[in-house]
Amino acid sequence: MNTRTLGRTGLRVSEVGFGAWAIGGNRFGNSYGPTDDDVSRAAIHAALDGGCTLFDTADVYGHGHSEELLGQVLAQRGLRDRVVVATKGGGNFYNLNVDPRLAEQFEPRTGRPLSAFAPRSALPVTHRLDFSPAYIRFAVEQSLRRLRSDWIDLYQLHNPSLQQIQEGAIFDVLDDLKREGKIRFYGASIYDPAEGLAAVHEGRSDVLQVVYNLFSQQAARQLFPVALEADVGIIAREPLANGILTGKYDVVDEFPEGDMRDRWPARYRMARIETAAYLQEQLARPGRSLTQAALRFVLDEPAVSALVAGAKTPAQVSENLAASDLPPLSAAERAAIPF
Repeated sequence: MNTRTLGRTGLRVSEVGFGAWAIGGNRFGNSYGPTDDDVSRAAIHAALDGGCTLFDTADVYGHGHSEELLGQVLAQRGLRDRVVVATKGGGNFYNLNVDPRLAEQFEPRTGRPLSAFAPRSALPVTHRLDFSPAYIRFAVEQSLRRLRSDWIDLYQLHNPSLQQIQEGAIFDVLDDLKREGKIRFYGASIYDPAEGLAAVHEGRSDVLQVVYNLFSQQAARQLFPVALEADVGIIAREPLANGILTGKYDVVDEFPEGDMRDRWPARYRMARIETAAYLQEQLARPGRSLTQAALRFVLDEPAVSALVAGAKTPAQVSENLAASDLPPLSAAERAAIPF
């Protein structure tokens, strides 16, 4: 497994990281279909055995479940100090700071009154984004407990707004947590490259996690040169475009209830699946699947410190990690990419 430096953090990480969104499960409708915890744990073991040293999760993935599984395996293997654990916070799914108007609607929406949940316990819904200092402190402590760790290597604010990033006050509590040793480095997970540019200009984010894949290349044109100049690490997320760039889906396929892709507009879903089929013809070849070609495309970008590829099974992990050892895409192959 090849390694790269994660920007100015100085951390050396495997260039292919383990994305732990999917193993959180689909119980709360924000993941990728059913999972089996034993298989999920086996996938984490496979990543460790394959040389993966970057594990990216978030508290909202399965409302803590993804963090719990990762913490269990790392504790069992005794490898916590040998890997880089990145997690995220800001999506409030706890019985904490619930809007009174939502509290009134809680039972009709979930089947249980809010009073049935203990204060500060996890709820079946994510009810708000909250980047207040008190909430982030609380969320960090909960993540540390689930991860069975005394520190978090990289803590990322989960989808803050452009205005919040520009104002910068949301980072103050992270500076405090860094001084206290609860987190080592911090940054933000974003959607829009403009948010990343704002974070670079604000100056305190060590790392940015941003969508970058064959379908979504805006970040390379707008954000990556600026981040590279500032030595801000880039973690590419969704390198397989929510699994579509595996090439295994057909336009007639339906996603199960609880799978976030089930909520996509039909035309959007069909367009992506059809484009993936074209890319399969152009980029897949003996010894390299479309999955691996898609990951190789991301790794070929010099500004990318690492990518985090989602996986639910050991086989998926092995396929993802193998992309690190493949040669870059050729000029002719890149010319065939229709974006």
